[in-house]
Amino acid sequence: MKIERLPENDATNGWSRILPDRQAKPALDRDFVADWIVIGGGYAGLAAARRLAGNRPEEKIVLVEAGQCGENASGRNSGFAIDLPHTVSSSLGELDGSHRYMRLARAAIAEIEMRVREHGIACDWTKNGKYHGAVTAKGADSMLQPFANELEALGEPYRWVDAEELRVKLGTAHFHSAVYTPGCVLMNPAALTAGLADSMPENVDLFENTPVISVDYANGVDITTPAGSVRAPRMILAANGFGEQFGFMRRKFVHLGLHASLTRPLNEAEQKAFGVAEPWGLTPANGFGGITMRYTNDRRILIRQQIDVAFGQRVSKQRLRQMALQHKKLFDARFPMLTDVGMEHTWSGFICMSLNGAPAFGQQASNVWMAACQNGIGVTKGTISGLLAADLACGGDNPLIADMQSLGTPATLPPQPLSAIGARARMAWELWRNRHEA
Repeated sequence: MKIERLPENDATNGWSRILPDRQAKPALDRDFVADWIVIGGGYAGLAAARRLAGNRPEEKIVLVEAGQCGENASGRNSGFAIDLPHTVSSSLGELDGSHRYMRLARAAIAEIEMRVREHGIACDWTKNGKYHGAVTAKGADSMLQPFANELEALGEPYRWVDAEELRVKLGTAHFHSAVYTPGCVLMNPAALTAGLADSMPENVDLFENTPVISVDYANGVDITTPAGSVRAPRMILAANGFGEQFGFMRRKFVHLGLHASLTRPLNEAEQKAFGVAEPWGLTPANGFGGITMRYTNDRRILIRQQIDVAFGQRVSKQRLRQMALQHKKLFDARFPMLTDVGMEHTWSGFICMSLNGAPAFGQQASNVWMAACQNGIGVTKGTISGLLAADLACGGDNPLIADMQSLGTPATLPPQPLSAIGARARMAWELWRNRHEA
């Protein structure tokens, strides 16, 4: 089976551009025989390979990443490890089962934190919590209040924050109110992904810049790359939205492109005018209509805004230029004391969603397991799905597997072009309906 669409790295990811240069692992350049193949070097693939290595220490695992770890979608998100139910949109919604969600998310955070501490991964891993903010009273009533009610019912700690306190904490008067929760971890996602990749166990061979161009499932799994091949009896497919190229989950995934910009570091005078000392992260009450923002440890401000339907998983240079201008305009409106601060980096990342919010998880064939479709919450959902896919494939008795399986399976989409037309129409409706939260 030929792989029709491959990932592209446009070298724009701001999170990795601000890091010291990293030496990627060599590309595969020979024919290789292993016990396991893992496809994809994002959170799910890295977690799956590491767990396989622990479950089967005498067996050889080959992990292939089409590009470089940290440059992929896992390194392009906003850098939130969220421990609580996170509503992506009022129409798509998260599934029921907040307790299951929290068990899964917190297990993922605990796993990542253990690896960060164990290997000294320098990724600004800090438990700052997060603000879930509304721009208007309408947004607070319709979206924040139900969220607070759920937290109350769950017995989870939270705090309402009013406009004046937000102005002091965030340095902007743009928000009406927010719900603050303490369990979210913030980090540089590119540094985290690269650090996890660079600390793989000895029985994992990681090959970067190694796209799979064809796959054969006869008598095991054979993958072909531009300069080599790997044969193994079993495979875990953790290529997220690209997983459908391998013959599984056809017409299950909605591909969205999210755009972000990162400023240069604030200088001393600018930081004084800004008046905020502590890093913070804010997610919008409505994920489609609002803006995600961060103030980082190195005094940069992140703006993530605008979601495009992107079934081809590509973005043009012209679109990035448009987004850089739009983000600068939004930045200036929220931080008028910092209008001389420019957007140093603008990039896009692609997320994979399903129509019903369910993940693509579990056994897909007798010797193939999948960990994909994280529905916009890749740090935690990707990590836990990779861990549990490895446990499931090894016959492990992990009670969290049942939690993961309870989330269901992705619903089938209409054929193209109806899927794209429907997704764009729904997106336009969401943006219009929640325009007060922009």
